[in-house]
Amino acid sequence: MELHFRSMGEGQPMVILHGVFGTSDNLQTLGKQLAEKYQVYLVDQRNHGASPHSEEFSYEAMAEDLHHLIQKQQLENPIILGHSMGGKVAMFYATQYPEEFDKLIVVDIAPKAYPVHHQQILEALSAVKIDEISSRKEAEEEIKPIIAEPGVRQFLLKNLKRSDDNKGFAWKLNLPVIRDKIENIGKAVDDSKAIEKDVLFISGAKSNYIKKGDEDLIHKIFPSAKIVTIEDAGHWVHAEQPKRLLEEVLSFL
Repeated sequence: MELHFRSMGEGQPMVILHGVFGTSDNLQTLGKQLAEKYQVYLVDQRNHGASPHSEEFSYEAMAEDLHHLIQKQQLENPIILGHSMGGKVAMFYATQYPEEFDKLIVVDIAPKAYPVHHQQILEALSAVKIDEISSRKEAEEEIKPIIAEPGVRQFLLKNLKRSDDNKGFAWKLNLPVIRDKIENIGKAVDDSKAIEKDVLFISGAKSNYIKKGDEDLIHKIFPSAKIVTIEDAGHWVHAEQPKRLLEEVLSFL
């Protein structure tokens, strides 16, 4: 699949991957800052943003998408940075192509299996009468009874776009497929082989995605992994503590 991406900066290539329900825009500020030292590729993953839709929605498929992008753009020794689902994609890619990247940065997700926990967001998105709304405000009002946090609502509404006839709205993301295959996003990374590369795991202290008990599994797959925790940050580390996140990434690199 030909993924949509934007590139900026010069130097060693760095590919940045967003999480589920997100787009490359979510990590644009971080990308611009890193582009002062690296050639940054901000990517929309399949079924998200401006990238194509597909009935296939799995980590195996997304890792192959990443491989195809790296090969086609002839990226040598890329650094791969992924948040949440994007971090899992990066880990799947690393286990399949251990010689084709330089370093890995995984933001607030572990290689373990996770139970489905996106029901509220799926309920909110499904509540929007996409064929009837005439403004983003109307969409927000339909989401509001389900999603109380204004920041989360704005994050989700970034997925709205004008319809092709410019008379209404449509979703950028492939909502039916993501809804039907959301269980795939909880899948664990293969732990049967060790990847001997430099890897940084960054967790938010207020998040429960990476727990103390996860360190053994992380080091089983990535023996050289460094794990750091950023205080006063939850799952959305790049939004809640952008300066600290940038500092940790640059220090590691």
